[in-house]
Amino acid sequence: TGIAFRVEPGHEPATLGALRERELISSAYLERELPVVTEGGTFDALAYVIDPDHVQYCQLDREEQAQIIARAVGGRGPNRDYLWSTTEHLAELGISDPDLD
Repeated sequence: TGIAFRVEPGHEPATLGALRERELISSAYLERELPVVTEGGTFDALAYVIDPDHVQYCQLDREEQAQIIARAVGGRGPNRDYLWSTTEHLAELGISDPDLD
């Protein structure tokens, strides 16, 4: 589950470049065009999904994940803030993810 947004016409190349620079930095994510279902219909959207074969991908139980998230800090701030922001935006979009909640 991710956050969707539309790009203002004329800004597509710069936006795509910024997304690729941010999301493809370690090759842990794969760029995919996937169908998205909305109230207005179905359309294709660009998405970045984790590569389960990548060395950075791991399987942890929820408690281990919570402990890491509680302590982790990256270049964009505390990981817990990223989690809270993500769940807030999902709620605004009417999307519930019990694991994130």
